[in-house]
Parts: sequence; structure tokens; C-alpha cells
Amino acid sequence: MNAPGQTIKSRLSALGKTQGWLAERADVSHNAVSKWIKTGKISRENAILVAQALSCSVDELLLGEGDDSISTARAAEQPRSTAVNESGFDQNARPIPLGTRAIPVISAIQAGAMKEITVPYAAGDGYATIYVDDTYSQWAFGLEIDGDSMVPDYQPGDIVIIEPEWQPRPGDCVAARNGKQEATFKKYRLRGINADGNDIFELVPINEDYPTVRSDETPLTIIGVMAESRRKIKRR
Repeated sequence: MNAPGQTIKSRLSALGKTQGWLAERADVSHNAVSKWIKTGKISRENAILVAQALSCSVDELLLGEGDDSISTARAAEQPRSTAVNESGFDQNARPIPLGTRAIPVISAIQAGAMKEITVPYAAGDGYATIYVDDTYSQWAFGLEIDGDSMVPDYQPGDIVIIEPEWQPRPGDCVAARNGKQEATFKKYRLRGINADGNDIFELVPINEDYPTVRSDETPLTIIGVMAESRRKIKRR
């Protein structure tokens, strides 16, 4: 059997799920799933959805679980180089694998209440969905930057991936909330330890027109640490 078809069949069996269940998760017909299993022909878009549903990577889905060709293909990748080749063309970019795990982009109000929930956000809980790789925890979420307190490094409309499982280090950018359940995104600066043994820290804007806030003066709770940022280039 073809690799995608075999992987879909084996993963469904391992998860105790049916083809109908997968069809519902991928928003396709039952016949479409049957054809994937029979022919192995599946679009990249559907492969991402199927891999997410079956808890495997797109590579595992398309090449087969445990297939040596996966590691062989990765090992064959050339290291990054900014050298100019023989034709004089500067090869300073290379393709990267697409993320397969969907996480929500939530609002600032939702971020303020983040620590009060007991279950992870699902992809449909936000106003938008983005895809990341599998290295982040189940609690990771996206947050859209609003305002100019972090310019020029972070512009309004930029999306940052927040990882609540990470502990902040000096110089990290973090999402935090105050006692009014208002969320903010600032640079973390450690200032000392109080009598109770808790960290005293500042939330520092990059834009100097905005004030710095201290945890010993204002109730502050760190929601999570920025793991990556994404920006869309706008044409004027």
C-alpha cells in the first residue's frame, strides 16, 4: 500500500477512530478519505489537516512512519550559506517545513484571563488560527500586537506566539496581565527579589514614550514568554 494510505489506515487503527471521523475532522467526504487510503493522492492542504488529526507530522504522513527516507532527506539538507555561487547568484534563502499544529490567535481580553482556565485553548477559540510546529506546549497561543509601545521592533498587527510553559529570562519579551485582567506585551527586566522570595521585575516598552511598570508597585502576572513573532509586509 502507498505510504500516505498506509499511514492513515494505521493511525486510525491506533487511535481507535473511523474514516468517517477523519472525514469530519478534515471537512471532506467519506469517499475522499477512502481515495486517500487507496491511491495515496492527497493535497498539501489536506495533508496538514490530516496530520493534525492523526497526531503525526506531514513528513510521516506523506513518506510513511519510520521511513528512513525522512531522516535521509533531512540529513541531505545543505547547511545555510550566504556564499555567492559560480553564477554570481546570492543563495541566501531556503525553504522551511510548514507547521502542522493549529493554535488560536486570541484577543487581549482573553489573554488577560489566560491563567484562570483549566484546559488548553482549541484552535477555534480565537478570532484567527495560525500553524506552528510541534515543539510548543498545549497551552501556546498567538497574540496580536495592538498599539505602538513596542515599536520599532514590534509593529501593530504583528502576531507573537506566547508559550506559557516557559519561565521568563531577563531580556525576554512576555505577555502579562495586571489586577484588572488587562493584558500587555513588554520586555521583561528582573530587578531583584522581595522579602517573600518572589521576583521583582519590570515590564519595559521599547518605545520610550511609554512608562515602565514594576511588579512591586502594580499587581502583575506573567502569562507567557514570546517564542516567535510573525509579520505581514504591507504594500502601500
